[in-house]
Amino acid sequence: MLLAPWGFAITNLCYALAIRGGGSDNTGAEAIALFGAHPSLVRVGLTAGMIGCILIIPAVSGLFRLAPHSRTVLIGGSLMIAGYVCYFGVLHADFRTLAMAEHSGDPALFASVIDAGQADLTTLWVFLLFVLGNLIGTSIVAVGLLRTRGVPRLAAIGILCWPPLHLIGLIFFGNEIPQVLGAVLQALGFLGCALTLARLESYSGATATA
Repeated sequence: MLLAPWGFAITNLCYALAIRGGGSDNTGAEAIALFGAHPSLVRVGLTAGMIGCILIIPAVSGLFRLAPHSRTVLIGGSLMIAGYVCYFGVLHADFRTLAMAEHSGDPALFASVIDAGQADLTTLWVFLLFVLGNLIGTSIVAVGLLRTRGVPRLAAIGILCWPPLHLIGLIFFGNEIPQVLGAVLQALGFLGCALTLARLESYSGATATA
């Protein structure tokens, strides 16, 4: 709970730094150019994101313990886990794009391979499930935490900030700053939840000992 969301914050920060002078990864050609211009940032961002995807599973399990009777948290958390498992696959695939960018082959050919892979309908569900878990699942979890009152309201609100700020950044901004802010607020929200769970565990341990 303490580490997982910071992986995504680092990923968004690295991407923000990579595109600060322009560029994107919307197409194969653009991704090759961006990754080739900032290979170190891309490598750090991808690695941090993949670590976050692994750690988000026990992190969300901690939220289940904070709200054991909330079906809303259970549904939203399950969507989050499924979405970030898919995100792990997306990030891992980007390492192949990075390898292409650092290779001396034909960039146009590499770009066409990337575009063809992303257009394959048999893998489209992976991206859709990631979006569903990342945005809808996170929102449902945060609402469930607010309703259960099992965590500080500011912690739940921090988690809830991620989906709208992510969408605002995608739609209205091109610098990734709203996404970085949303990821940091989400990480602080998870921090509040982690501290609450630690206090509960400590109290339960002391009661059991007594």
